[in-house]
Amino acid sequence: MSTLTITPEELAKSAAKFRKELLIMSVIALQSTLKHMSLRTGIRYKETVGEMSGSIEMGPYSETRKNESNVKINGRVLETFFGSVWEQFSPNSVYKSIYGDSIVIGEGLKNVPIAKAVLAFLMKKLSGTLNKNIWGAIRNDSGNTTADLFNGFDTITETEITAGNIAVAKKNLYEFTASIDATNAVDLLKAFYRAATDELQGDGDETVKLKLFMPKSIYNAYVDDYQATVGAVPYNKQFNKTFLEGSNDLCELVALPNKKTSPYLHLSPKTNMLVGVDQESDTEKITIEKHHPFLLDFVAAMFFGCQFESISPERLLVGKLFVAP
Repeated sequence: MSTLTITPEELAKSAAKFRKELLIMSVIALQSTLKHMSLRTGIRYKETVGEMSGSIEMGPYSETRKNESNVKINGRVLETFFGSVWEQFSPNSVYKSIYGDSIVIGEGLKNVPIAKAVLAFLMKKLSGTLNKNIWGAIRNDSGNTTADLFNGFDTITETEITAGNIAVAKKNLYEFTASIDATNAVDLLKAFYRAATDELQGDGDETVKLKLFMPKSIYNAYVDDYQATVGAVPYNKQFNKTFLEGSNDLCELVALPNKKTSPYLHLSPKTNMLVGVDQESDTEKITIEKHHPFLLDFVAAMFFGCQFESISPERLLVGKLFVAP
């Protein structure tokens, strides 16, 4: 590997020049999860989201009847939290890492300014922690890690269950009575899906698909159980199952590594799973500073948060996994 020479000044200039691109890179590194969710940009601190509910009906003609509509807006708050990082790094160690990283490989280095590649590498590492904590993060104002920055989807779920807003009686909570394994996964997941309201399951419109978020261990149990159950029947053409059996290919099985320790399954359309960022204001920044003879300081600040647009049973069903006593 040839020796590379890059100055702090070059990195600082690149951080300013490519700031917008680097902020976008922080989102791109989340794509394994974000492709199943909806990204909202321009969110700084709080924005009210939600849905309209209720109904209005037409009855037989009457000149005196006045309809009392019960249409209302159920507002929810998508809150993004302002986070920062101040990390010292050795340029030499980053140079070496770039050669083995997927951002730029081999000949690709010839077409990418090395200063930009260094910053992209750092942003990828930073955003990887956002992806890792998108379910389990718990906001802690005095914390020091990404897990303390915002409230993840599981944390929001737990809060709503405690408040009684997600409950079996409200038809947006389903409690499993047995652990899911390779002998019962098909039946248990089908029962969970069928417990969803008719509105959530949809009317057969193939453009409206649901996402069933789960740990990879449960997905593996499902495909193993499916294979053992259906065997080699003609329609079973592949081992890997993308959609839940019996859902008319409208319920996609989404197995994510970041949901490994999650105590919940989530059944919801993509549009209901909101991830908020800014990326539009000058408040967010990326800078390189030099305060040490051999090390540089990577300083970044950005907004991030997530929320369900609605927790109504027409948009969400939470599955609480069984925990043996």
